Order: sequence, then structure tokens, then C-alpha cells
Amino acid sequence: MADLKRYTIAALMDNEAGVLSQIAHLFSRKGYNIETIAAGWTEDPNVTRLTIEIISDDAHVKLLCNQLRKLVPIRSVKLLNDNAVRRELVLIKVKAENRDIRGEIIQIGNIFRASIIDITPETITLSLIGDETKTAAFEDLLREFKIIELARTGIVAIERGTDTILN
Repeated sequence: MADLKRYTIAALMDNEAGVLSQIAHLFSRKGYNIETIAAGWTEDPNVTRLTIEIISDDAHVKLLCNQLRKLVPIRSVKLLNDNAVRRELVLIKVKAENRDIRGEIIQIGNIFRASIIDITPETITLSLIGDETKTAAFEDLLREFKIIELARTGIVAIERGTDTILN
């Protein structure tokens, strides 16, 4: 059996209805689960940048990239290398029923450079931007305080230096 690992695929596509559905259908038809997916505008409002993470082997991920390139609304597809900058936004609402617990949570947030975006007498909501190891460590530390709600954007990634998705 081939070695499976996490791959990050970046694609530029026309900003039109139904494109994301076509892409999701392609992955499910080929039997792949999308681990994370994030889409948003680029510097051109007519173009959307899509970042997809899957677990696969080298041969199959290259095949998927070639299949993606064949879709009409797709302008460009690139398999990102390990040198890419990868980030995720995580919002975490944590139970904080008293001043001491709130203080501990705020200290943990400060260590991770998280932002406090909401605070009530019973909860604190924090936001954190980071790579998977940072967000996982932050989440693990906050579990002891009872995570009430958690939302993750999925990975967005961009290559370092002068390399672009169009290269």
C-alpha cells in the first residue's frame, strides 16, 4: 500500500455559482474525503482561490490535480510544497464561570497570541490564527476548561517567495 500523507492543493477558479459543487463531486466520485476546504476572493473579484487538503498518496493526488485542471471554471491548480505558509482561523468559546478561571484562560490566550473577541460572566470566546500544531495545542489546553463551541475555517495556504499558483 502506498504511503498516505496530507497534501494541500491550491486552485484559482471563476467566481461563479456551482463551481465548488463540481469540485466536491469530483473528489467524492474518486473516493476521496476533503479534510479541509477554504474558498475566498482574490485580488481579482472574478476569481476565487480554493485551498483543499486531502490525505492521499503521491500518484493519486497528482491524478486529482489533473482532473481538477480539466474542469472548465478552473484557471490554475498547484500542489503546494512543504515550504508553503499554512494558516487556519479557530474560534473557541470556553466556559469561564469565575474570575480565576477567566484569568487562566486569558493567560493561555496571551501565550498563544490569541484575541479575546467576546466575554460574558460565564464564557470567553477567543480567536487564534496559526498552523495546525499551534491551533491543536491551544485547543488541547482549553479542553480542561470545557469548550462550549468551536469553529475552524480550514487551512489557507500560499507559497513563500516569488512562487505563485500561476507558476
